[in-house]
Amino acid sequence: MNRGKSSDETLIEMDRTTWSSGEENNGFHAGSDKETFQLENAEVDKQQQSKDSVYFRDGVRRIDFVLSYIDDKDGEKKQDRRKEFEDNLQKAGLELETEDKSESEDGRTHFLKIHVPWEVLATYADVLKIKVPFKINDIPDKKDMPMSWLFTPYRLPEHVMQPEPDYFTATFDKSKTDFFLIEDKETFFPPSTRNRIVYYILSRCPYSKEDKDKKGIKRLLNNGTYTAAFPLHDCRYWTRSRDANCESERYSLYKYWARFTRFYKEQPLNLIRKYYGEKIGIYFAWLGFYTEMLSYAAVVGLLCFIYGVASFDENVWREICDEKIGGQIVMCPLCDKKCGYWKLNTTCSASWQSYLFDNTATVFFAIFMGIWVTLFLEFWKRRQARLEYEWDLVDFEEEQQQLQLRPEYETKCTSRRLNRVTQEQEWVLDQTPADKAGRFILCWATVVLWEMEPYLPLTSKCARSVLSGATVLFWISLIIASIIGVIAYRLAVFAAFASIMKDSPANKLEVVGTFITPQFATSVTASCINFVIIMILNFLYERVAIKITDMEVPKTHMEYENKLTVKMFLFQFVNYYSSCFYVAFFKGKFVGYPGNYAYMFGEWSGLRNEECEAGGCLIELTTQLVIVMVGKQVWGNIQEALVPWLRNWWVSRSARNHPESLYSRWEQDHDLQCSGQLGLFYEYLEMVIQFGFITLFVASFPLAPLLALMNNILEVRVDAWKYTTQFRRPVAAKAHSIGAWDEILNMIAVFSVVTNAFIVSFTSDMIPRLVYKYTNREGSNNTMAGYINDSLSFFNISEFQPQNRPDYDENPDWFNSSIITTCRYRDHRYPPGHEKQYTHTMQFWHILAAKLAFIIIMEHVVFVVKFFVAWLIPDVPSEVKARIKRERYLIQEYMHDYELEKLKIQLSQNGPNMEECICPTTATTPVKLEVLSDCLT
Repeated sequence: MNRGKSSDETLIEMDRTTWSSGEENNGFHAGSDKETFQLENAEVDKQQQSKDSVYFRDGVRRIDFVLSYIDDKDGEKKQDRRKEFEDNLQKAGLELETEDKSESEDGRTHFLKIHVPWEVLATYADVLKIKVPFKINDIPDKKDMPMSWLFTPYRLPEHVMQPEPDYFTATFDKSKTDFFLIEDKETFFPPSTRNRIVYYILSRCPYSKEDKDKKGIKRLLNNGTYTAAFPLHDCRYWTRSRDANCESERYSLYKYWARFTRFYKEQPLNLIRKYYGEKIGIYFAWLGFYTEMLSYAAVVGLLCFIYGVASFDENVWREICDEKIGGQIVMCPLCDKKCGYWKLNTTCSASWQSYLFDNTATVFFAIFMGIWVTLFLEFWKRRQARLEYEWDLVDFEEEQQQLQLRPEYETKCTSRRLNRVTQEQEWVLDQTPADKAGRFILCWATVVLWEMEPYLPLTSKCARSVLSGATVLFWISLIIASIIGVIAYRLAVFAAFASIMKDSPANKLEVVGTFITPQFATSVTASCINFVIIMILNFLYERVAIKITDMEVPKTHMEYENKLTVKMFLFQFVNYYSSCFYVAFFKGKFVGYPGNYAYMFGEWSGLRNEECEAGGCLIELTTQLVIVMVGKQVWGNIQEALVPWLRNWWVSRSARNHPESLYSRWEQDHDLQCSGQLGLFYEYLEMVIQFGFITLFVASFPLAPLLALMNNILEVRVDAWKYTTQFRRPVAAKAHSIGAWDEILNMIAVFSVVTNAFIVSFTSDMIPRLVYKYTNREGSNNTMAGYINDSLSFFNISEFQPQNRPDYDENPDWFNSSIITTCRYRDHRYPPGHEKQYTHTMQFWHILAAKLAFIIIMEHVVFVVKFFVAWLIPDVPSEVKARIKRERYLIQEYMHDYELEKLKIQLSQNGPNMEECICPTTATTPVKLEVLSDCLT
């Protein structure tokens, strides 16, 4: 926005009395006392600089950010952009120092080092409402928990867990610097805050004189003007910095956190937050808490699995394995033409596996997980509230919305309107000389302009939203189409596997022969194909989702991430879970019966709908879940750990041949991988998808939380190792919560109750068994004897249609059509010859009613417990509420005392001969300092 300023004014209007009249000296101002030390002609031989030096050549000014670029064929245009951009950065108060390409190890890369002086830091800390300490916390901590010594092996040293004292904090005010606990201005703001401020300036600084809308480091990176922009790590991760002034926090993080041998230790969250910023700190806090809560679910799930193993001798599937029962039951073909008749006892192994996960404990575990997920979410809210206070993030959301407008939004939205919420005025400041000697006095003339904010017209917003929604629907439809293709594959190859494997030598193997069945081969190959399709579609859609989110032009960074989160999760939800939903709720439910089979695309297609085995579809759902879940976790760890390591090894291969002193701190970091703007987004997405697996389908696989726990123990250290050793230091960012993921987790939690109730009712065989047990009475005892025979219906073989009847050579040797006149199939229908032959019996309707009743009862019980638990556990601990009130009270009290003391000093210094400041009448109005949305106007 052009506000009528002269071209030599800076990005921020600040107290210029500490500067000279505007003369610049190589990007820094001559009026600064400490920072002018050794600045002119300060040259230090690079060979004598520390390998880990994070300072300018003068050894005084800290490097807060680094830009790199390479001269190329389009160099003149890019050079003009860089010159204009760097000039504007200097006018904004930043100090620059360039490392020529001849000094770099590859001989091609220029490095531009950036330092932000105190004046700029103080002004932006004021504008960005950064909280800083003003008093040491005087609220005593609670006493240690009883038996706390038991947790000593899991503890880290206190200097790592608490890298700085606990303070009460208040929003920084540049005009009241003596109110805050400032011992040293150079170290008052930590490096994470300094690099956040620099990036805020870089993202809003223009690089074109003709078009002020062309601005921001992001666009310069995209068009190749700069090749990288990053803050520096403070040292090498495997050794402390040689410079005593460096904190060596990276080394501490690697030593105590990122090493895999520390997997059993607690995380140093305060140090993570201090080094990487609150946004990354919140992620690791959530991941650690999620992993901790998983341990309880894993233990209960393991006990349920052990119960299934221990009670196997009592299960009804023994009748299937019994040669006198299952060996005498002839089953109808599972496909047309290529599938022959088979005996029930051939599914003995599959039935045994099914019982391990389909027993009485299944119902208990499904209910337990419904309550567990509520406890997890409620306790996380309390943990998050504590972190919000400890990390000065209380009431942060409003500041985020007001101060974190995306530069892309400001650039693309050319329309302007009055801010409907604040309706604030903008004060444009101009310095006024107060005496003839030319001395500048702290008096300011003000010009009032209405604050006009950029906005996106409603018609444009609607059009973009419709196009975005249509694109998302198209890709979701594409996923569904691919799933239908996989189902068609299953139907097409099942007959082929049945024919090929009929006399396969693998069937004669003693250990695995009974497991290698056409159903197993079809399920495994289809699951693998489905996993490959998932990975391909996921790769493509990630790029599409980013494009359409950019097209929507979200207003703030938070809004951008939330929109992208919803799109990606909708896609991933369908992509990862659709195959499991098919097996759980569709396979075997719409097959018809012999003589009247249902077909996927009609009878002409020949693709007969799949049937479940005699033991049900639960074991196949378990197989599908394990393949997709484990495959995704293994692939994710390979991508996260191995790929960055290989890339870094390849990029830095030439530097390994150079002397150590040549490979500077900024060159080392330049050769590392960039985590990217959405790096953390993919970490959340991976864990939330896993969360869906262990909640939505956990009734079919009680060991899912155990697998997730083992993966997450590794995941915490992989992510820590990756951020500490393989990635450049990310730009610090604030976040008071996990954002839209919180709502998604709540949605999954509610949906999981429904899915698990349906799995127990319609996928598991639990309800039919219970109905049979309590309706079949022999004497005074309930018994399960005869259940298998009761669950199978009869069909007259002679009534098979020609297209359904097996080919003659497909039937087994033992089959004799003159003796065997009927076959059995899984259903409850009247037998042939009955007046209602092949229609459902009353038992079918009793079982269906029991299933629906179970769903209603389970859902109501779990939801009542969930809501009671949520009501019982407050979101914010009482201790945190007390601390927040205490801090707000102290801020008011100390600020009142500070202002009163300041007024007393001012009155005591006033005398009858004091020279009065001659200012325009408008200067009596309180002045509000503000950072403009554009860098220079």
